[in-house]
Amino acid sequence: MVSDNGAGRAFIGSFTSAGGQGITAAAVDQETGALTVLGSTDTVPDPSYLALGHGPGPGGRALYAVSETERGTAAALDITGDVPQPIGEIRPVEGNGPTHLALAGGHVLTANYGSGSVTALPVQKDGSLGVVTAVLRHEGSGPDADRQQGPHAHQVLPDPSGNWVLSVDLGTDSVRICALDTTTGALRLHGETALRPGTGPRHLAFHPAGSHVYILNELEPTVTACRWDAATGVLEPVAETSVLPEESAHGGDTVIYPSEVVVSHDGRFLWTANRGHDSISVLALDAAGETATVVTTVDCGGHWPRDLALDPTGRRLYAANERSGNVSWFAVDPATGIPRRTGSLEVPAASCVIFA
Repeated sequence: MVSDNGAGRAFIGSFTSAGGQGITAAAVDQETGALTVLGSTDTVPDPSYLALGHGPGPGGRALYAVSETERGTAAALDITGDVPQPIGEIRPVEGNGPTHLALAGGHVLTANYGSGSVTALPVQKDGSLGVVTAVLRHEGSGPDADRQQGPHAHQVLPDPSGNWVLSVDLGTDSVRICALDTTTGALRLHGETALRPGTGPRHLAFHPAGSHVYILNELEPTVTACRWDAATGVLEPVAETSVLPEESAHGGDTVIYPSEVVVSHDGRFLWTANRGHDSISVLALDAAGETATVVTTVDCGGHWPRDLALDPTGRRLYAANERSGNVSWFAVDPATGIPRRTGSLEVPAASCVIFA
């Protein structure tokens, strides 16, 4: 049964330019984790990433999406019905190719890959988006001439304290720490943490304790563990680990591009999705949260897993397999962290999955 205001639902993004349906709403079976399509909308072209926030009405929720197009946009959608409906205007983000968005301090923040920038847009009382209040442009480059000729902001995420915003830049091999003025929507650069040149950081995830950050690198299949000090806004790298067993990481001609990193609710395990290898890696975290050890890999249930998401219970993982056009779900063994595939839903050109 699907309850009101989007509870018990999943939302799936897909690339309309590659045959996807845009944004699909699905009911989630609470016993099995199975997804059942409720409806879709192509209002937002190429919605590569989605996020949830407050929407119209008491206790309402709204869905936010970025359009990964040359002249990027962001949109708000009402999810009280089976098919998401636009709220207000679709807003330009004043950046190219946005790949990620997050909500922080009453604003939607977008990471604009093409232009190497982060944009802030205010969320209005009705859940709609206002015009851009700030664009923070990254600077720099990296040693990979094909992928790092300039900045490429790939993800933007608030820290658990709500005091800082972290933006991950594949082009500059760094993570920027910013402060958001919640009144004016201004973004101020606070600091920048350099990672090993050529690793191409793509996404990060926080340890549930908020004391550590795990940065997934795209240009090399590794994860960088960092200490995070929320009091000072300082990110300190402490270790880098391959996300694949040695024979997989160094054997064959397959080029591997990790895409997403997820941490278990209890902080014991870390999972990554690996494009090219078409797998999900399972890594065990030590008690301090600073050492990650590869346990195994499992098949992702498709081809080119672009996104990986943990459901609200922490008992299931979902992989959005872009090139095979499906979302697969897995039951997670709570003792070992190893996922076991239990089902799949056809979703052409799937880009991401989130849960209400």
